[in-house]
Amino acid sequence: MIMSMTGYGSAKGSCCGLNLSLELKSVNNRYLDCSVRLPRNLLFAEEAVKAAVQKHISRGKVDVFVNLERTESDDVVVRVNQTLARGYAEAIRSAAAALDLNGAIAAIELCRYPDVLSVEKRELDQDALREGLQTLTETALSDFDAMRGREGERLRTDVASRLDTIEALVGEVETRSPETVKAYRERLYQKMCEVLESKTIDEQRILLEAGIFADKVAVDEETVRLRSHINQLRGMLETGSPIGRKMDFLVQEFNREANTIGSKCSDSAVTKLVIELKSEIEKIREQVQNIE
Repeated sequence: MIMSMTGYGSAKGSCCGLNLSLELKSVNNRYLDCSVRLPRNLLFAEEAVKAAVQKHISRGKVDVFVNLERTESDDVVVRVNQTLARGYAEAIRSAAAALDLNGAIAAIELCRYPDVLSVEKRELDQDALREGLQTLTETALSDFDAMRGREGERLRTDVASRLDTIEALVGEVETRSPETVKAYRERLYQKMCEVLESKTIDEQRILLEAGIFADKVAVDEETVRLRSHINQLRGMLETGSPIGRKMDFLVQEFNREANTIGSKCSDSAVTKLVIELKSEIEKIREQVQNIE
């Protein structure tokens, strides 16, 4: 299947008590350029997310955004410094005995003393979170690939249609090219008649000149190569991605042959055909830039 380099995908899930959402989008790029944006406490999972992306995508600028939401079981832990609390309690009882005071101590009062209670962030299970983010990335990539596949099919249909147009134009060039030589021969004969003011013309000389001209303007090699390129590109359309770079190179060869035909032709009708040919090739080139 032909895949477009432009796409979007998203997924949501939970792992280790955290709600996670992931979005990824891509645009055209010559090579794979993956950028992952994670919350600070999840930066350890960046390479894992990139590795999952690289399995699916070979070309394009890909941006991945990971957002984290707290759950009801927030990632904090309340700890009791029992050693310190015991020290406070013993000190209070000692002071009460020395001063003949009531030494009863309520737990709520003891917890109000400095540093008896502390609130700490719960340590994250990095291995579990890394695996969870990989799974979430795979889910988003499935959605992403589905969108790229639909766009890729539209690109494939458009390129195939333009290949049919190019093939028809090549056929017209092949038909018109011999007519160009015939017209040149007739013009040459008329000019020689005017210059020599005689109907006694050396037919062999006419044939020789026409033959030289025919060899100069012959585009058989170019049209044969163009037809070969058309067949190759059609084959690539059925191969599936990643094929964009090869297609881009082949389209350059299309342009090379079209330019050669244009430089050889001296007939206005062929020139017009070459302009249409190059226009269709350029449209294919633009579409190929979107193919992975």
